[in-house]
Amino acid sequence: MPSATPPVEEFRRKLPLPDRINNPDVLAPLGPSSAEGNWRDRALCAQTGPALFFPEKEESPAEAKRVCGSCEVRAPCLEYALEHNEQFGVWGGLSELERRRLKRRVFNPS
Repeated sequence: MPSATPPVEEFRRKLPLPDRINNPDVLAPLGPSSAEGNWRDRALCAQTGPALFFPEKEESPAEAKRVCGSCEVRAPCLEYALEHNEQFGVWGGLSELERRRLKRRVFNPS
């Protein structure tokens, strides 16, 4: 059975993390999420810099989460990350582990 992920998207997901952060073509599929325009344009992370939102394993995501906590587009950001199975970084105020746990609770309620 063919993969549900389009080949171009699969390739982009396999790029090394620094290339994903610094390459605008990788982030282009995010696109507009509402009639108000592209939510990324209003995201605080766009003004902060991506490195903070992609901490190394030994680094804490606390500062990125603090920025997300006051961001007006936190909800569409999290929605995007969940819909596209973002495996790296802080999106919508949640780390990779927190997003996995959220998906498990939603799809496998006890």
